[in-house]
Amino acid sequence: MKYFKHKIYGALFSIFKVFPINKNKITFITDSKESFRGNLDYIKREFEKRGSFEFNVFYKDKFSFSSFKNLASSKFVFLNDNFFPIAFMNFKKETTVTQLWHAPGAFKKFGGSVDSGSVDILKKISKNTDYLIVSSKNIEDYYSEAFQIQKDKIKPLGLPRADYYFENHDIDELKARFYKKYNIDADKKIVLYAPTFRDEEKYNNVFNYLDLKDFNEVLGSDYILALRLHPKIKDFYSDDISTEGKYVDCSDYPSEQELLLISDVLITDYSSIMIEFAMLNKPIVFFAYDFDTYLSDERGFYFDFKSGVPGPVVENSSQLINAVKNYDFDESRISKFVKTQFDVIDGKASERVVDFLLECEG
Repeated sequence: MKYFKHKIYGALFSIFKVFPINKNKITFITDSKESFRGNLDYIKREFEKRGSFEFNVFYKDKFSFSSFKNLASSKFVFLNDNFFPIAFMNFKKETTVTQLWHAPGAFKKFGGSVDSGSVDILKKISKNTDYLIVSSKNIEDYYSEAFQIQKDKIKPLGLPRADYYFENHDIDELKARFYKKYNIDADKKIVLYAPTFRDEEKYNNVFNYLDLKDFNEVLGSDYILALRLHPKIKDFYSDDISTEGKYVDCSDYPSEQELLLISDVLITDYSSIMIEFAMLNKPIVFFAYDFDTYLSDERGFYFDFKSGVPGPVVENSSQLINAVKNYDFDESRISKFVKTQFDVIDGKASERVVDFLLECEG
């Protein structure tokens, strides 16, 4: 039976609707790995500034009657990722369910934009969702299609976790800690390489395409390559070339945002990480060594990739090295791209979201 487990969650949720709504109770829905905590953490901090609230976490992959009770009696419910049982959870009208979504902007197609088989369930989820928070009016149509949600539920208030970049960080201190952790010369610039995961196995071992020896011969005196792998890539990636040149594997570094803050250049491909890095107005190189295959076999994009991304697109290791060496970057291109993805970047996205929700209830 399709969605049987999700319907069971919905049925259990209905039992706990006998409990009254607590106007000061807030529940965050996430997984036990807390993979997508960023936005949730910033919303929690903002609510804490406003008064005394009770915060609870509903773990998607852990069964708990107390969690169902808290969820059913919460005034505000927040998600940062998909949770299909929402399709079968009919919240009381006093509860406000808000999808914050973990990815910034719109880049790779997802959800209802690529999977026609998910349209019905997405529509049910969206019916039980009050608001979807996005970063710009320019991407509302894409998110409406991806989530199968009415546009009047979409609110372009910003990306809460982007408020991180406006906090009082000592970047020199953060860099010094990074250099010490990985035993790097303190005068080197950091090139962060963050490739995305491919369904096609052979394209996931990135050093089959990036010549690390050449990279270090040409750039090693000025740069250190910091590799941050998508978790799924580790199933296909093998570190069998470490003797040919130096790099650091920071895949397990606790804070991705800290890495973006301290890095001087980003190398990526089809990862949405580039949208967040572009906010910082720093150089990005797009290493698309498998572009034709990715375009035909994977999800596709919401805009023309080669002309729309905020940096040079290269297809082989030599082109990549030259782009970094020649510092071939156009700040106006980055600025133009950022304006398509964000209406406002001011460190107050969390404040706007909470203001909006509290005003709606006022």
